[in-house]
Amino acid sequence: MAQPKGTVVLAYSGGLDTSCILVWLKEQGYDVVAYLANIGQKEDFEAARKKALALGAKKVYIEDISREFVEEFIWPAVQANALYEDRYLLGTALARPCIARKLVEIAQREGAQYVAHGATGKGNDQVRFELTCYALCPNIKVVAPWRLPEFYQRFPGRRELMDYAKKYGIPVPVTPQTPWSMDENLMHISYEAGILENPKPQGRGRLLCLQPNWKFHGGPCVAGRPCRPPLPARVPVKVTNAGDGATRCSALELFVYLNDIAGKHGVGRIDIVENRFVGMKSRGIYETPAGTILYHAHLDIEAFTMDREVRKIKQGLALKFSELVYNGFWHSPECEFLRQCIGRSQEAVVGTVRLSVFKGQVYILGRESPRSLYNEELVSMNVQGDYEPADATGFININSLR
Repeated sequence: MAQPKGTVVLAYSGGLDTSCILVWLKEQGYDVVAYLANIGQKEDFEAARKKALALGAKKVYIEDISREFVEEFIWPAVQANALYEDRYLLGTALARPCIARKLVEIAQREGAQYVAHGATGKGNDQVRFELTCYALCPNIKVVAPWRLPEFYQRFPGRRELMDYAKKYGIPVPVTPQTPWSMDENLMHISYEAGILENPKPQGRGRLLCLQPNWKFHGGPCVAGRPCRPPLPARVPVKVTNAGDGATRCSALELFVYLNDIAGKHGVGRIDIVENRFVGMKSRGIYETPAGTILYHAHLDIEAFTMDREVRKIKQGLALKFSELVYNGFWHSPECEFLRQCIGRSQEAVVGTVRLSVFKGQVYILGRESPRSLYNEELVSMNVQGDYEPADATGFININSLR
């Protein structure tokens, strides 16, 4: 038996990797505290608690961080219209700093010197977890088994992990017949690894879709929820199904409701090859139903209410924000600065968007806002309005000089 090494708080999911890592950490002499984040995934948390205790965890924390995930991480991304490489809505990247923040809090509560995670040595999550941990607690020590030769040489692949699980009686959901990794949270579901590493077409799929009408409202904080001074928080505050009148107002209820409906309509599923921060390309399949609806709704009301030149600058900020979030720099000074700038740009972004979803697509049907910059009379082809067409001659001549 290895010499005692102290207490480690493990970011535990109950999947193949972290279940085996929990047992392996015990072998190395650590007292393991398991931390499972409830971040909106469909999970039997009580069964996960019993499993972790059966595997040797001395204590198990199950923390519901869904509300703060929506309000403190997803909403800033919606405000930014954040997209990584033009397609990825950052579901996993946004979740990691939220999970890691609580990981550090529990380590401090338990007086633990160590935290551990099951992120691989080739992926982005190792960076996201650890940059957050070091930003919030610079003295913390991170145990990353997938970067330790004594671990990855013993377990060069998932088959060896499954053999280890079988040997120690560790129940895991992954089998040789379903060799892929799934990560689920309130924002999205991602599928990676195993047979999905082959980027060639895997066959044809079919999406079942209906067509409700939706109203999306963006504006100040919901009554009773504190805004973060000094800027007003222009975030989603209400969604109404125009078909049956169903309305949701709180951040978490709104997001869960949109996920349920949009998921049934096939909204937000993409199959992409992306560039990881560590320098390699990877293939992933992501499903982000509510996030996709909110992205389109916010983009529309923003175009309706935001000054053209401000919007150009804000688009550049959004690109940088997306890159920073993807790479794990949520708590960096530059990312905090960007969130403040983006928040400042949202002061006039308030109004209602009407949209429908059909066969995986989001269609904008109309919008209105008390802060609209749209002037129907000015733009009309039927009314001259406060505009002199002859002035355009000089405008064109000046622009043609070069």
